[in-house]
Amino acid sequence: MKKLTCCILSFCMSLFVAEAQHIIKVSAESGDMTEKLQEVINKVANYQGEPVVIELQNTDYHISRMQASRHLYYASNTTSETENPNPVKSIGLWLKKMKNVTIDGKGARLVTHGEMTTFVIDSCQNVCFRNFTITSADPSVPEMTVLEVGDDWMTARIHHQSSYQIKNGSFRFVGEGWSFVEGIAQIYDAEKDITWRSWSPLSGLKHASEIEPGIVRFQYEQRPQAEPGMAFQMRDAIRNEVCGLIQYSKDITLENLHFAFLGNFSVLGQMSENLTYRYLSLEPEPGSGRTCAGFADFIHFSGCKGKITVENSRFVGAHDDAINVHGTHLAVTGFVASNQILVRYMHPQTYGFQSFFPEDEVELVNAHTLLPVASFKVEEVEMKNPREILITLDRNIPHELQKKENWVIENVTYTPEVVIRNNYFSRIPTRGVLVTTRKKVLIENNTFFRTQMSGVLIADDARSWFESGRVSDVTIRDNRFLECGEPVILIAPENDMNKGYVHRNIRIENNLFQMSEDKEAIVAKSVDGLKIKDNFFQTEKKGDLKELIYTKECNGVEIQGNELERK
Repeated sequence: MKKLTCCILSFCMSLFVAEAQHIIKVSAESGDMTEKLQEVINKVANYQGEPVVIELQNTDYHISRMQASRHLYYASNTTSETENPNPVKSIGLWLKKMKNVTIDGKGARLVTHGEMTTFVIDSCQNVCFRNFTITSADPSVPEMTVLEVGDDWMTARIHHQSSYQIKNGSFRFVGEGWSFVEGIAQIYDAEKDITWRSWSPLSGLKHASEIEPGIVRFQYEQRPQAEPGMAFQMRDAIRNEVCGLIQYSKDITLENLHFAFLGNFSVLGQMSENLTYRYLSLEPEPGSGRTCAGFADFIHFSGCKGKITVENSRFVGAHDDAINVHGTHLAVTGFVASNQILVRYMHPQTYGFQSFFPEDEVELVNAHTLLPVASFKVEEVEMKNPREILITLDRNIPHELQKKENWVIENVTYTPEVVIRNNYFSRIPTRGVLVTTRKKVLIENNTFFRTQMSGVLIADDARSWFESGRVSDVTIRDNRFLECGEPVILIAPENDMNKGYVHRNIRIENNLFQMSEDKEAIVAKSVDGLKIKDNFFQTEKKGDLKELIYTKECNGVEIQGNELERK
């Protein structure tokens, strides 16, 4: 009887949850769906936090910059005031101060038109996006494949999604409301399945002429740096939009999403808590003929807390790093009162968002040693302008510290635990994973295939990118690093004064390092407690393991149980 009663109660609870969950079905119509989708999202507020599921259909939903809502958002690692004087974003799906919302695509495709921010999740809690594709009708990374190369010319086939104009011999790529004639280029080698930064076919161009629709002859002063079969990916350098922005939010989940093209910048999690990404596919759609899926980084986390989980996903075809996790060092520019400091965003491309809140713990850090000298609690915060923040602390700052310069401040509260596992990385021209956070980090059971730079980078700096901070518990285990760039794992804090160890407790265990050339596998600087154990190295490099592992200014280094096999 007791078991039967439990079953009845369980059934009743399930029925209650199902009844409490409101479902809004959105049928697809021809034409632009931007305003209709936003109207549906706005109706969610009427449910006052009760669970709501917005269901799409297994078809295309077209959204456009022309019909997008426009809101001011400052996004970390995007553009400076000079590059983009007006950081207003053109947003397709805008969720603001919402709770318990799911958008279930049911296999839908969101097709963007023009450069835009596909979605923003701002000041929300418990939001889930699942089961849909984000792609573009006019990807702002045009592509073309080289057909023939001569002494001072080449012909190329322009990808059918890449529109162009030729006028008086001048060539430009065009999209809906955008165009460019110069920029950054990458080459994709289909045989090796790699991409790398390269010379641009639009650089030094004397004359362009159309041989037939989609086939163009390019004329130069000298032989172009290209060979038949190479696929060029090109873009400008201005990150004025992001693919997605998650800001001041908590408990956000992205699952079973296909990002076939991420325009302008990545999916950016900024000053948010508990972000879970699983079963994502960041790569071109099968059969599309495209080789690039990302304008820059794939996914980026700046100043987050709680737990970040990225698992069971594919990262294929970016123009920058696949995953980047860091905080922000702000420079102390003035001691306004005994318990007040004025701090400033220093890097041109990161500023404008609120990095501190009352009750947050912060550390005062020496910009040259990267070591903390004092910690405080935040009492009040005032944004003086997009670059400067006035912070009132819970106690006075020691007078001897006020006499010195070169201080930066880090928000300790907004540092996340990170789990990155069961993922696949390829066609990455830079690094696979960058991570700098003092909370526990696990990088486990991933495959890094021919990243052109390090598979994993642990940094920390306060004078270049100003990306914080130190690590204190990192495990890198059971991964496969296949012919990655040198060094495969790089631990490189940018301290220029050695007054102590920046990083602590890093374990590199049971990984496969398959080296393609005469390269180093692991390089580490300023680590206290570095364990390199039970790894398997395949290399052409002569000598022993000492030739593959290099440490500098480290303490407590243990290198044992590793195996070396020469090809």
